[in-house]
Amino acid sequence: LKRPLATWSQAEREFGFANWDRIFPARRIARGQHVHPLPAGLALPSFGDDGVGALQLQRNIDAFKLAGIVVLQDGKLRLERYALGHSASGRWVSFSVTKSLTSTLVGAAIKDGLIANVDELVTRYIPELHGSAYDGVSLRQLLTMTSGAKWNEDYGSPSADVALFHTAPLDPGMDATVSYMRGVKRDLAPGQKWLYNTGETNLIGVVVARATKKDLAVYASEKIWANYGMEQDASWMLDRTSREHGGCCIQASTRDLARLGQFVLEGARSDGRSIVAEGWLEAATHKQADIGDPVSAYGYQWWTKNDGSFNALGIHGQHVHIDPARRMVIVVNSAWPEANFTKESLAARTALFSAIRAAIDSESPNNNK
Repeated sequence: LKRPLATWSQAEREFGFANWDRIFPARRIARGQHVHPLPAGLALPSFGDDGVGALQLQRNIDAFKLAGIVVLQDGKLRLERYALGHSASGRWVSFSVTKSLTSTLVGAAIKDGLIANVDELVTRYIPELHGSAYDGVSLRQLLTMTSGAKWNEDYGSPSADVALFHTAPLDPGMDATVSYMRGVKRDLAPGQKWLYNTGETNLIGVVVARATKKDLAVYASEKIWANYGMEQDASWMLDRTSREHGGCCIQASTRDLARLGQFVLEGARSDGRSIVAEGWLEAATHKQADIGDPVSAYGYQWWTKNDGSFNALGIHGQHVHIDPARRMVIVVNSAWPEANFTKESLAARTALFSAIRAAIDSESPNNNK
């Protein structure tokens, strides 16, 4: 399976997404000594028998290869279902959901006094980028993907940057991310335009690792995984120079991704203290960059909505949805044949989430206590 993901068969996707760190090198994100509980709540109305929600869920399983779903409200488990051989004890690759975790580690490094603020220049931490398209680019512009650098994120093209990043020759002795990204060309002045760019999140990962002097997996364990109480170890895919990809590929259980969503919903707090700088999540999960959509925008590596909800998204149907108004977290793992949303898969996912919201909204305020 060590070939372009676009060439994988459906059977290979379903196996590979559940066994990512057996195929690719990865570093353990260690769990801690305690487990954050997910107490059972009431089952969601309409998701039993032949209810509307149950039918929408089955359609997502059958037609759109949903492998796992967990819904939390007020921290309680209200819906959990698995398919495609996945289970509560299994782990699934998250792809770009990882970006939102990497962003949270920036907020932690600022809280720890290891990064001053998001207006620092990336070259302070990665001086090898002097003279490149990233000379003069701030951490804020990396976080919002508004650097002005040219980048092609076409997952189906072997000549796209997102593919060449893994195969281009490396400058001797240099970090794989830095080696590739210092050769990227500039298109516009920094701050003018949003362009989705996984390489820039990988650069953010380099910044965090250098600022903290720790591997990203170690820092993620200290600040989130062990600290909050994830149930299982996770893993983080490594690049050709044995550094974590800041933009991709944490493999974790669906339940632990739900705990991650709950952690963020609770203000990234553990034992009453937030691990991130004051105001970080407010900024990170609200509009920072216009993406050309009237109801959606981009924050600091989170996809934001005008209704106050926000999302971490990964290709092939990975999704962490956080809805503060309903005190709700929805996590979905999938094995879509296509990398990105299609018209059909978007409609199916939207209908499923709408059914979940409708089930919750139909209850009286005390029904889920």
